[in-house]
Amino acid sequence: MLTLGPDDILLDRHAGDWQAALDIAAKALADAGLVEAEYRDGLHAREAQSSTYLGNAIAIPHGTQESRQHVKHTGVRVLQFPKGVQWHDGQTVHVLVTIAAQNDEHLDILRQLTHVLDREGVATELAHASSAAEVARLLSKPPLTARLDADTLCINFPARDPQELALAASARLRQSGCVDNAFISAIAGTQPQWLGKGLWLTSYARGVTQPALGVATPADTSLEHSGHPVHALFCLAASGDAHRPLLEQIIAVLDNGESESLVGKSSAQLLAILAGETSNTQTRRVRVLNPHGLHARPAKQLVQTARAQPMPVNVRLEEGSATNVSAASLTKVIGLGARRGQWLVFSAEGEQASAALEAVAAAVEDGLGEKVTPFDGGFDTIGFDTSAAANTSKPAIEPLAADTPHTGVAASPGLAIAPVFVIRPLQFDYLEHASDPEHEISRLKVALKEGAAQLQTLVHNAPGGEVADILSMHEEMLDDPELHHAAIDAIREGRSAEAGWWDAIETAAHAQEMLADRLLAERAADLRDVGRRVLGVLCDVQLPEPPDHPYILVMDDIGPSDVARLDTSRVRGLLTVRGGATAHSAILARALGIPAVVGAGEAVMALHNGSMMVLDGERGRITPQPSEERLQRAEQQLLEQQQREADAWELRFEQAQTRDGHRVEVAANLGNTAHAADAVERGAEGVGLLRTEFLFMAYSSAPDLATQIAEYREATDALDGRPLVARTLDVGGDKPLPYWPVPQEDNPFLGLRGIRLALTQPDVLETQLRALLMAAVNRPLRIMLPMVKDVAEFRAAKTIYDRLLSEIPSHERATDVQLGVMIEVPSSALLAPTLAKEVDFFSIGTNDLTQYTLAIDRGHPELSAQADGLHPAVLRLIQMTVDAAHAQGKWVGVCGELASDAMAVPVLVGLGVDELSVSARQIPLVKARLREFDLADAKACAELALSKATSDEVRDALEAR
Repeated sequence: MLTLGPDDILLDRHAGDWQAALDIAAKALADAGLVEAEYRDGLHAREAQSSTYLGNAIAIPHGTQESRQHVKHTGVRVLQFPKGVQWHDGQTVHVLVTIAAQNDEHLDILRQLTHVLDREGVATELAHASSAAEVARLLSKPPLTARLDADTLCINFPARDPQELALAASARLRQSGCVDNAFISAIAGTQPQWLGKGLWLTSYARGVTQPALGVATPADTSLEHSGHPVHALFCLAASGDAHRPLLEQIIAVLDNGESESLVGKSSAQLLAILAGETSNTQTRRVRVLNPHGLHARPAKQLVQTARAQPMPVNVRLEEGSATNVSAASLTKVIGLGARRGQWLVFSAEGEQASAALEAVAAAVEDGLGEKVTPFDGGFDTIGFDTSAAANTSKPAIEPLAADTPHTGVAASPGLAIAPVFVIRPLQFDYLEHASDPEHEISRLKVALKEGAAQLQTLVHNAPGGEVADILSMHEEMLDDPELHHAAIDAIREGRSAEAGWWDAIETAAHAQEMLADRLLAERAADLRDVGRRVLGVLCDVQLPEPPDHPYILVMDDIGPSDVARLDTSRVRGLLTVRGGATAHSAILARALGIPAVVGAGEAVMALHNGSMMVLDGERGRITPQPSEERLQRAEQQLLEQQQREADAWELRFEQAQTRDGHRVEVAANLGNTAHAADAVERGAEGVGLLRTEFLFMAYSSAPDLATQIAEYREATDALDGRPLVARTLDVGGDKPLPYWPVPQEDNPFLGLRGIRLALTQPDVLETQLRALLMAAVNRPLRIMLPMVKDVAEFRAAKTIYDRLLSEIPSHERATDVQLGVMIEVPSSALLAPTLAKEVDFFSIGTNDLTQYTLAIDRGHPELSAQADGLHPAVLRLIQMTVDAAHAQGKWVGVCGELASDAMAVPVLVGLGVDELSVSARQIPLVKARLREFDLADAKACAELALSKATSDEVRDALEAR
């Protein structure tokens, strides 16, 4: 949403003509430090191309593409002209939303302003507004819009009655951010209503953040309840009158008699029915080819074409939308936000409908008044086969023996039983050489833009913070000028666009793999993922459609972009050829709660689609084509596991303690303050790790004090007196911020990052510490410093911290506050006795501590499985840390992946760890695990583990015990 602060809005400006108004706007941007003075010429040049008048007395002047070089920072300045300015197209303008855009951000701002164009009288209100706050309110607060799309659907759910469908639909609404837990609780206590024709309805108006309609269909096509068929259940999140369009869509389905056809339909088919497309409706699909999507100019052309037809023409986005809008409404068409490569579905009814649809489709295909190029592809490519380019062949893969357990790397706990769906390496067939370099360079640039657009869409729709963070990093990689230059140089030497691009990717990835560093190995894999995305666009490679039934997904490796597209209602488990327990694929699987086994080897790619498999994510084992006896045992085990999870969920609010009452706090690891409430609902006794990087990564410049206070306060309020452990900004050469450049380092993971980087700009650290202290008034706060190697770094940060405690009045800041360090570097564990005298607590990050201690890159394709936190060397460092802390009366937590490892939990408790911080999904199960042993058992497990020589010996001994 467009966010405006008081400094962004300038009131009561006056100009004799539109040129003078542009000059005033350019000066405002320059005075704000957003642009250089030369940007003024870009504003005038852009206006000479066509009017930037938007509607309702608003214009949005912005520079040309050439003038972007004069933009220092992306930003907006809003200028009010109460007396109005006569624009060059004859319109009267009262407000200029003047944009300094480094890319195409002005298109997003335009879409965010379309809500203003539908409101009568807003032009007068803007002209007479007497305060910046009033202008901001008019521009920034769109009305609530009702939501019904692919993310609110839950199709073919294995339910036994409408009540289970209602719970599934309400859960999907919560996952989509439309409702909270209060809504789900209310739905659980409400009996669905029979509407007739196989349709059921349940609704509630509390706990709704956005009006929405969840739709659930049963897997059993013959399901009945109380003598009525169950074809679909509608779960309505009501809000004032905003949900009225959703009710109208339900009524339309009833009137059309289409309810029986809802059963067994795919998401796309279901959306078409919900959009009102009946057997009498004619439709036409057409792809948007415009470089910047349906912005104002092409949208205007489309509207004019639609208005010229003899009957109404509607349009919707095929990608997940069940809401048709009139193709004759400019604001509605712009509001679709259609980007290049997306499909539009036009619909109409009547004798001349076919001709009308052909007319609008032809207009779109012709570019709607803009020069367009054919769309080359744009599919997410999972897996790749470099032999296609090298013309080499691989030996046939030996299939796995049936009904025999095979071992991989345990990546995400849980048991999955389902047919497999194998996405095999895709071949990119292309010519190595080309004779027209300029044409090839042009093709590459188009593909790069399309790849960037895909990533932006995936970031927006990402199912979790971890996924979005990694996808954002992919955006940065795709924008790397060195990569572009290397590819273009190769093309100018006679290579094709595909060959030149892949050469650049492989060269960069190989150079990173040569360095023994986890981060760089991960970056190599990410680089190839980014490279395959662009290669897929260039080669027009398509992925096979997954089945509609539940399945275990089998792939070479799974990346963030793949996770962003997963239908978690159908994917029962993940199995990959490559990867380790702490690689991205494993982290993402755990974040989504999907059982996973990774690093299982090439043989899994020879599995046949549709063949049954048992996947055990706890033990890292897979059994293809199990016998009936083994399958029955696995199904019984799954039922028992589900019962354990259900029991754990029921007791999730019980105090975390061992069987004999020894207290061990169980807290949540969070990547976003917005997830704090969910963690509490899952039984968290606090937050043991808040990664504050998410806040800094979400802005184009460092967030100010007020912004940070508001974000951190969201977490402290949600915790309602439970402690918050917030890690200060942990970025650097491995996780760069665009506005905080760091010199390129050969080994950034051992370079300027964490507390080292923060101390180079103490004002940024001071602002963050101040914000944390002020956000936690009357709340328990624990501040944790990352990557501390010795007491000197801690003291440097504590100097700032102590000064803030003295400067900020006690009634304006947290008073129950502690300052601690994260034990990630072996030196800090070895020096724990000196640190423990000065810090308030320790939190052990076992992921990094393990890889640093064992010198194993945890993303290494061959070694990652050996990066095990239960290695005796790591356990001894944990023991040293705990002993040193307890000697000084300080507490110790563990916030790495080891804290949720069922086998490791008693070992950590036996070593004396006071707190376990895990992903929110794992909290009930970790609490349940604690209740399975007493303290004496835990100490015996710890002694046993410390007596062994390798991590394998530790795990074997613990399992035998």
